[in-house]
Amino acid sequence: MIAAKSPRKLSREARRVQLIEATIAVLAIKGYARVTMSDVAQQAGLSHGLVTIHFQSKDLLLTEALTYLSEEYVQNWRQALAEAKQTPAAQLEALIRADFRPELCTPQRLAAWCAFWGEAQSRPLYQEKCGSNNAEYVERIESLCAALLDGRGDPARVARAIRVTTEGLWMDLVTQTEPYSLHEALQTALACAAAFFPQHFNKGD
Repeated sequence: MIAAKSPRKLSREARRVQLIEATIAVLAIKGYARVTMSDVAQQAGLSHGLVTIHFQSKDLLLTEALTYLSEEYVQNWRQALAEAKQTPAAQLEALIRADFRPELCTPQRLAAWCAFWGEAQSRPLYQEKCGSNNAEYVERIESLCAALLDGRGDPARVARAIRVTTEGLWMDLVTQTEPYSLHEALQTALACAAAFFPQHFNKGD
């Protein structure tokens, strides 16, 4: 049995999460390059000194924010798979729907992901943690596509098409001056899956 954390440690963790959430909000407003620890402190309603107690540098703060988002993303799709029927089609649909959960696809979180994607090319750690680049996720979606294709196509290519469709939709939701709804984004992703697996996915709502 894991021992319960002391109230002091719980409070420290809650403060850490508060500062990471503030960082995500500032990223959405200012973009990656213009984030400062003072901005994060102001967003959180805390002192600059308290931010530096928890995160000694801007780089560490941003890395922790990306790790937090990445872990949230992984937990989200794992939970979706655990709750879905254990058939390849149902599991693939659960993965797609998980990417468009309202709790995950907030404007702030999508904008923060886009900010990190913009830095990923020059930062190997960011490349490892940026969303669907997670190796476990890629392996899972490829295996589901392989089961549905049953030897009739290239599962890696089909899985890649579905993944980049999702990533493109996320980008659209952030950059379009008149963005479509989250529901429409989800239906577009499902339409992509339907193009490959029409017997398993409906193209309409």
